[in-house]
Amino acid sequence: MEIFFQLVKAFLAGGLLCAIGQILIDRTKLTPARILVSYVVAGVILGGLGWYQPFIDFAGAGATVPLTGFGALLAKGVKQAVDENGLLGILSGGLTAASAGIAAAILFGLLAALLFKPGDKSD
Repeated sequence: MEIFFQLVKAFLAGGLLCAIGQILIDRTKLTPARILVSYVVAGVILGGLGWYQPFIDFAGAGATVPLTGFGALLAKGVKQAVDENGLLGILSGGLTAASAGIAAAILFGLLAALLFKPGDKSD
């Protein structure tokens, strides 16, 4: 039963983040790309301040899978790298922390492009 509640919390948290994004698309003149970048930046800021971690602890994948979770991961990586390597960690920490996710996105994007025929939509 515990896993059920974890799934519900993840679904509700991720759904809330998606709903906020949809409201921003519908009610503002912001483009989807700007909203996505804003989510990453918000995740970096909240992660850097340590405010996003309690949300991750509560929501699990509902907080780590959306772009805000990616931003928080970048901030966490930079903090850790700065502690270990000094100021050089500012440049390397975020990419080191997120390298597995970035590599997976590139690999699966390549596989999708090879398996399916990309092209323009025809009417």
